[in-house]
Amino acid sequence: MNTLNALYQPLSGDLTVQYEPCESTKWIENPPRFTWIPARLEEDRYMLEVSITKEFRAEETHRFGPIPYNFFTPDQPLATGTYYWRYALVDGERADMKQSEWSHIREFHVPEGLPRTPLATRAERYEKVQDGHPRIWLQPDELAAFRGKIQADPEATGWGAFYERSVIPWVTRELIPEPAPYPNNQRKASLWRESYIHCQEVFYAIRHLSIAGTVLQDPALLARAKEWLMHAASWDTEGTTSRDYNDEAAFRIASALAWGYDWLHDELTADERADVRRKLFRRTEQVAMHVMERSKIHHVPFDSHAVRSLSSVLVPCCIALFDEEPRARAWLDYTVEYYYTLFSPWGGEDGGWAEGPHYWTTGMAYLTEALDLLNKFAHLNVFVRPFFQHTGDFPLYCYSPTTSTRTTFGDNSSLGDEIIKKVGYNIRQFAGVTGNGWYQWYYEQLKDKHPEADSMFYNYGWWDFTFDELLYRHNYPLVTAVEPTGISPVKWFRDIGWVAMHHRMYDPQEQISLLTKCSKYGSVSHSHGDQGAFMLHAFGEPLAIESGYYIAFNSTMHVNWRRQTKSKNAILIDGKGQFAEMNKVLNIAAKGEVEEVQQHRQYSYVRMNPTPAYREFVPYLKRYTREIYFVQNSYFVIVDAVDLEQPGQVQWLFHTLHEMELKGQSFHVNGEHAGMEGRFIFSSSGDLALMQTNEFEGVDPDEIRGLDKHWHLTATAPVASSHRIATLLLPKRHTERGKYVSYFMDDQGFSYNLYFTDNGQTQKIEIAKAF
Repeated sequence: MNTLNALYQPLSGDLTVQYEPCESTKWIENPPRFTWIPARLEEDRYMLEVSITKEFRAEETHRFGPIPYNFFTPDQPLATGTYYWRYALVDGERADMKQSEWSHIREFHVPEGLPRTPLATRAERYEKVQDGHPRIWLQPDELAAFRGKIQADPEATGWGAFYERSVIPWVTRELIPEPAPYPNNQRKASLWRESYIHCQEVFYAIRHLSIAGTVLQDPALLARAKEWLMHAASWDTEGTTSRDYNDEAAFRIASALAWGYDWLHDELTADERADVRRKLFRRTEQVAMHVMERSKIHHVPFDSHAVRSLSSVLVPCCIALFDEEPRARAWLDYTVEYYYTLFSPWGGEDGGWAEGPHYWTTGMAYLTEALDLLNKFAHLNVFVRPFFQHTGDFPLYCYSPTTSTRTTFGDNSSLGDEIIKKVGYNIRQFAGVTGNGWYQWYYEQLKDKHPEADSMFYNYGWWDFTFDELLYRHNYPLVTAVEPTGISPVKWFRDIGWVAMHHRMYDPQEQISLLTKCSKYGSVSHSHGDQGAFMLHAFGEPLAIESGYYIAFNSTMHVNWRRQTKSKNAILIDGKGQFAEMNKVLNIAAKGEVEEVQQHRQYSYVRMNPTPAYREFVPYLKRYTREIYFVQNSYFVIVDAVDLEQPGQVQWLFHTLHEMELKGQSFHVNGEHAGMEGRFIFSSSGDLALMQTNEFEGVDPDEIRGLDKHWHLTATAPVASSHRIATLLLPKRHTERGKYVSYFMDDQGFSYNLYFTDNGQTQKIEIAKAF
């Protein structure tokens, strides 16, 4: 083998993929997933060696390659033990392949008992693929049996509701015109949303009419489906529905062409097939090139839309084009390998999603459907990976079906409304995958709530519930719901730095819950400047809320309020918050860490360190920690410790739906179903000055005209170099208005010792003094 020049091995950064596995990697599945920084920007291919010795003797070494990208999943698990790995850049075909020097050698250990999740090689992974159409969802050999099932019992299969609600309306609906350009080609939020909703309707018409016509062998439905398909295929691939002009519209039209081309394949003439195939290929190419060559999510994985487009576009489109376009097969390989190796960029073994539950909902909606399509098409079961086995826990703990959507973090287009039931449909999918009855319970809390919300843009413009039902009943068994009475009262999602504290989650009239976070993901993507923030819900009432509204991405409400620390139940230092502008380098640097979580008989506890998140605007911050105690499932104590290199003020922030009663060092929230007493019981720098407002600072008044105001408390501590602030939060039912928690302090020695008594039970909380 000839030798290339030296191998370039750049250092990894916070935004890039990492060199893994390594000695510090806690590996969670077998075989390990290998990732490294690309050795050059294009046309990079690699050989990978994995050995039980550093000498890489041939008889003791697994050799893989050529590998077309900087990430790889082997096709066989490894035996338990210690291993070493290295890679080299290669060029040319195998016979005359040139190779660079080998990379730095890295060590890792494979423990016993890990889930076995290998990925078949490119040469073998499609051996079970069938010829013919359809093959997006139902395979050719399933069609007759499915036709018999729906004839025998259309209601049990979900066919009856699907046909009535999701097929019949498109028979008589006029064809939807191709979206017009934005005025002066300047994006306007209302027109952007209108365009993608119209494209979603075109998608519904093509997919549902094509499936119904094929299953029922109905010439009229097939003819109408074909009319819709050829109409959408006539749209300009480089125009208003191209990926660069409106990616949400592009995703929908590409997928619509894929489903139509596949299910109507035998109804199209050769010329019609060629026309649709050409348009479908071009739309797929636009997305593939963006993902792989521009966004490069195998280099820098934190691109929400690019990652989602794998599911919404590349999977169905590449399946439709699989044996007709060689590049489509290559794009499908890239997608499959991404799912097996790099996914999820937003979480890990615990199943968390750093962008928050709303974007978990959107991401999982497309992803679960795509993974089902892959499993049916090629028998590739990505769901066996640990992330997918556990990710249902994320909404279960952090987006409780019995609380409000104002009690969770991140961008959320349904902010202020009830939790959208698509969350329930998603988590039911994982009930089917895992058999977890708690997940099924979650689904059943939402499935019949607020059917009028189905027409809202965040439902209607994204998914169709009767289609979901049809697919689920065919693909999965029904799971029995189990009320989560034995659920853990505190859940730490270590992968994303979120902590949920709960009491009686399953009983909305008795539930108390607090959600907090301090995440290594900072404010990147759809996350906000909210490290160390919290939200509180009790007795059916949102008390400490995620304030503001979802107007549109990049609206003044979004940029100047929702993303900013001032909108959170957090702190400011000298009026300054965490970095939350649009700079991914600084967004990922604006991070924090959950340092400790404990569960005791009398209380739950979390300690967080959000210091790095403030450093961009408060470089003189030495250290900030926030501790939260949930005591006796009754009240919360929050301890903030701020140490500065120069004297400064701390502003303690709190947001709620209702005007508060301020009195001395206390504030009182009076909600519709419950209330809360907040009390600053100790401040080392002196009493705090309390004030409240109901204005959204920096927000265009036209964006919020007619919307209810929220109330924002600012409690300002006097100037000092060190601050220690202890705050008591006591949620109350309206029947408990007189309830209080007594307290006193012993401040001798090197700590402030606070004692709290509630219902005869006393809890000590110790705060270290600053010297």
